[in-house]
Amino acid sequence: MRRFWNWLTPEPHNDNPDADSVRVLRISGTIAEESWFDDDITPAIFAAELNAGSGPVTIWLNSPGGDVVAAAQIYNMFIDYPGTVTVNIDGIAASAASVIAMAASTVAMSPVSMLMIHNPATMAVGDKDELARAMSMLESVKDSIINAYQLKTGLSRAKLSKLMDAETWMDARAAIDMGFADELLTGERNPMFAVSPEKPDDDLDDDEDEADSPDEPDDDEKRLPFPLTKNERLGVVFSRRASEQKLVAHLTATSPPKPVRPPRATIQPAAPLGRRVCDLYAELINQPH
Repeated sequence: MRRFWNWLTPEPHNDNPDADSVRVLRISGTIAEESWFDDDITPAIFAAELNAGSGPVTIWLNSPGGDVVAAAQIYNMFIDYPGTVTVNIDGIAASAASVIAMAASTVAMSPVSMLMIHNPATMAVGDKDELARAMSMLESVKDSIINAYQLKTGLSRAKLSKLMDAETWMDARAAIDMGFADELLTGERNPMFAVSPEKPDDDLDDDEDEADSPDEPDDDEKRLPFPLTKNERLGVVFSRRASEQKLVAHLTATSPPKPVRPPRATIQPAAPLGRRVCDLYAELINQPH
């Protein structure tokens, strides 16, 4: 049976004798792509493997999402787990996978990872009543997803709903700034993200401060794996739907000029070649005999 999860046995580390006590779970690929509902015992197997040990659990998450019900079950299992759950997003946590990440006590993101949230989707076939039931079901599912996002971020339900409507993509800095993630995952596998608030311009009034190099980063920025410029304090938030609407509006704002058809070439009558027969005949008649 193919699974989208894999428990790993960490190797003992001499410098950290407690390293082998942290269990590692790797969730990769589409959630419940084949096995979650094809085998009714699958949720029980996952719960049994999760509860087979104790202590902290580190989850490496790289998934485009999948079945929202399966994600909800995993979310509840992690919430109910007595140990500490840490999620490291090393690739992408999109759609239902982002819901799983919200169950962690600490969410760390790689500097090159992405997190995406959007509205749930389904397929429905039938009359208007059947389609109306499908729409009502999607609204209920969206409300349940917002519950998980709100518990983690503290954002209002209205703002979270708008972010989902727009299909919002966030890099690590934006996710941390908005509360979806807590720390930046560095190359040393030590999650950390500490950026001090911007200093007011009044701190630069002294001549001695102005004499220093203005481009030299402060102590907090030196600890970051990559430097921050003044225009890069915040991360990147990208909305696919908003970008598409902006592009369509730009294309339809000014209609392209109609192509001007070239004028048809005027056909000039061909110049007569030689002499006409009637002229030759008249000339023969008029000649003296």
